[in-house]
Amino acid sequence: MSAFNAAVDALSGAVFFKVPLLGAHIELIVLYLALPMLFFTVWLGFPNVRAVGRALRILRTQPEAGEAKGDVSQWGALTTALAGTIGLGNIAGVAVALTMGGPGAILWMFIIGWFAMTVKMAEVTLGLKYRVFDERGHVHGGPMYVLKAIGAARGWPRLGLVLGGLYAFFALFGAIPMVQVNQSFAQVQVVTGLSNGWTYGVILAAAVALVTLGGAAWLGEVAKRLTPLKVAVYLVGVAAVLIFHAPQIPAALAQIWHGAWSGNAATGGAVGAFVAGMRRAVFASEAGVGSAVMAHSLARVRHPVSEGLVALLEPLLGTMIVCAVGGLALVVAGTWTSGLEGIAITSAAFAQVSPWFPWLLAIVVVLFAYSTLVAWGFYGLQAWGYLFGNGPRAQWSYKILYIIALPPAAAIDLGRVVDIVDSSFFLMAIPNVIALYLCAGELRRDVRDYLRRSEAEHASAADEALAGSRT
Repeated sequence: MSAFNAAVDALSGAVFFKVPLLGAHIELIVLYLALPMLFFTVWLGFPNVRAVGRALRILRTQPEAGEAKGDVSQWGALTTALAGTIGLGNIAGVAVALTMGGPGAILWMFIIGWFAMTVKMAEVTLGLKYRVFDERGHVHGGPMYVLKAIGAARGWPRLGLVLGGLYAFFALFGAIPMVQVNQSFAQVQVVTGLSNGWTYGVILAAAVALVTLGGAAWLGEVAKRLTPLKVAVYLVGVAAVLIFHAPQIPAALAQIWHGAWSGNAATGGAVGAFVAGMRRAVFASEAGVGSAVMAHSLARVRHPVSEGLVALLEPLLGTMIVCAVGGLALVVAGTWTSGLEGIAITSAAFAQVSPWFPWLLAIVVVLFAYSTLVAWGFYGLQAWGYLFGNGPRAQWSYKILYIIALPPAAAIDLGRVVDIVDSSFFLMAIPNVIALYLCAGELRRDVRDYLRRSEAEHASAADEALAGSRT
């Protein structure tokens, strides 16, 4: 275990190498991800403001089976991606952000989530544009296929293969959602007294196997049913905490606002709040990481940009809404200063409402963990398929390895788990962001062309409806 801990510390130190900036030290990889969020928001014309309504309209008019290529509906692809995105990173992650950066980290998570909407749209649009179909008609997509395609198109086939291979390699490690296993066990332990993490890990892995071994169709069905349920139950619990502490809400909002710009020495000041918010927002939204591209690539679409617009709803729901209100609840409850860590902070806040509320949280975290584990099993399978082929033998070998890798996460220290997951996520972002910059010109052309044609079609339909009503 000491050798394992040393390896994790070395990896984390390399990935989160710090550079001096504005009188403070900030991780270089954090800046690496912050810059494309700012750039593409401006470059693509602020779609995180202008296109939210259009994204909702797309979901109401999505193509039916047989009307476009793809394995699942656009709603199915969105809920599958949300199953992976809205997980314990949105519950335990908010608590971790508070302990790392103080209340100000919550505001930074909200702001970064808004900019993350554009990056999510850009990477998913590229993923749909460069996805591939195998001889059986099944779709495969992700940043590795984008990198391979644009490398070949620009006369750098070897570079494209190398970058795509690096992304797939990093994704194999990032696709083991250790935080989900670790923190769901922590909450189950609180309410049941179960002390054996291995027992819990084996039971959870067996439940994941039931869906993972079933394929993408099963995945879509599970995601469509679990995602709305888990979010609704969690928000009910958060609302109860906020109602219970209603008089403290104005002071908590002021604490969050001032903490974002001044902070305190214990949490690294304003820079510490930003870094904590950035790290947790990336983990919560996965924007720039490219993982959700693999889920969205399954969608039946007539145009790649339409799925990109649907994808920008992910950070809106997962980071700007779920994380923000959850973080506010923890600040008003005050449990983030109690010396607890991770999910235990949220559990203590829920317990202030009623002694049985931690049981409600336990149900929520198991649902969050389960759906995320199922979704990420699919993501890892896509990366494995890129590296080793999509034949039945290769697919089954990965699924078995993935299931075996889950139980140990319940027995590892939370700090090590966070370092492993964050390192894997940010390493995945390196080749993915390179692909975004290489395709910046074609992205803007595609988005402008799609929006122009869409607005024309919408205006024409409105004119026809008006003419029909007059008749």
